Amino acid sequence: MTNNLIQSVVIVGGGTAGWLTAGIIAAEHQHKIKQGELQITLCESPSIPIIGVGEGTWPTMRATLKKIGVSETAFIRECDVAFKQGSKFLRWKDGSEKDFYYHPFSVPQGQSSINLAEHWLNTNDPMSFSTAFHPQEAICEASLAPKTITTAEYDAIVNYGYHLNAGRFAEFLRKHCLTNLHVDHILAEVTEITQQENGHIQSLITDRAGIITGDLFVDCTGFTAMLLGETLGVEKISISDILFTNCALATQIAYPYEDSPIASATLSSAQTAGWIWDIGLPTRRGVGHVFAKEYQSIDHATQQLIDYIHETGGNGSQISIREIHFNSGYRKEFWKHNCVAVGLSAGFLEPLEASALVMVELSALMIAEQLPKTTSAIPIIAKRFNERFSYRWERAVDFLKLHYLLSQRNDSPFWQDNRQPSTAPLDLSERLLLWQNTSPQHYDFDRTGEIFHALSYQYVLYGMGFKTNLVFSTPLETQKMATELVMKNKMITRQLLDILPTQRELLQKINLYGLSSI
Repeated sequence: MTNNLIQSVVIVGGGTAGWLTAGIIAAEHQHKIKQGELQITLCESPSIPIIGVGEGTWPTMRATLKKIGVSETAFIRECDVAFKQGSKFLRWKDGSEKDFYYHPFSVPQGQSSINLAEHWLNTNDPMSFSTAFHPQEAICEASLAPKTITTAEYDAIVNYGYHLNAGRFAEFLRKHCLTNLHVDHILAEVTEITQQENGHIQSLITDRAGIITGDLFVDCTGFTAMLLGETLGVEKISISDILFTNCALATQIAYPYEDSPIASATLSSAQTAGWIWDIGLPTRRGVGHVFAKEYQSIDHATQQLIDYIHETGGNGSQISIREIHFNSGYRKEFWKHNCVAVGLSAGFLEPLEASALVMVELSALMIAEQLPKTTSAIPIIAKRFNERFSYRWERAVDFLKLHYLLSQRNDSPFWQDNRQPSTAPLDLSERLLLWQNTSPQHYDFDRTGEIFHALSYQYVLYGMGFKTNLVFSTPLETQKMATELVMKNKMITRQLLDILPTQRELLQKINLYGLSSI
């Protein structure tokens, strides 16, 4: 194998995955780009629409946008952004009217030094686990913002990610990449992909831009995976026997009033054979029904979606519904030869917990940080990348399955089948056995590449009513410390409920005045 310098990276496919990847790589290597040592090119079809329903991010997006040089004020103004502080799960436990719990984004004070879950379990406190140690659930219930107008860009009083308009976000990233990061842009259809004798991709043949050559290719072509899947033949691992949903009905709903509250968390409401997402943006709600076609007809799922919209104050009589079919799974390899897949071409799990965009961020960050200097380094870095992301996808599957496995709903075959132990990954089953007598802790998740940590598992386990019977009592000193943290949290919660503006109030001020730059 010849040892040539990596001087050109070609990203195939636009949308959020393509442009976010371009921005992250280009920001990391601006010096090389300006010196003419590296070229970043994004080639996208002028006719293929983006899927555009990935409207929720993790808090990681704040650091990502800051890293690539984006103004948070401009981002909020141009992408119809609201603040997301976690997820609220309704009727997942037993399906009753009062059945809900939160998976908030914030880490409680003291979590790094003591296992707060064990104190909560010992006290049998009727207060929910997420409420006991942090004010974020109360903040979300009041539809409040995570900061004030005097808080600087990307700074936070409580942790937050975003809800956004996916179409506008892709366009916003495109303009930023072209204007500020010196990314080259080609609008053309890829009609053929040529390969070298060793299997590496050599070039793209296009209908209007001729031949595009590159040293490293990034496949952001969506479900088709034109490069990694169709050309290089990397198969997809199906996990449909673990996660059953495979269809989504997506729509947009207007608010009944101009000053209607904007939800501070993604709402996830369990249904007969799946769940409905509800994402609040400043100008509208994005609502969709994720379900399993084997357990429910599309007509029945559509009616449930319409009923939900009416029940939550929307008008479901004249809406346009998009039908999206998917198969949950991920590639056996994400990086093969000189091609690496990012976004839907790498894999897709159902949208529960909004893991799609964070996988794009993490993939692009690793590519940017470990970009091979020469072609001889590609196999080593590809091996590292594949090991890291195989592990991440496996753990994401575990965490999503946890929500279904713990449900006590018995109202349909969908929920009954989801609770069958045979449908759970082995690693998850072993951990649940362990957690019958001890709560999740840091050492259960100490491998590089973890995306869901002990606290996230605690929020879901105890929100869903999982029973951990502690064998030993916690030390008196630890109990005292935890009790003090609970009291302190009650005081902080009262203070924040008084000083934090509503989501809508803050977003209106940002549009008028902007946030102060860091």
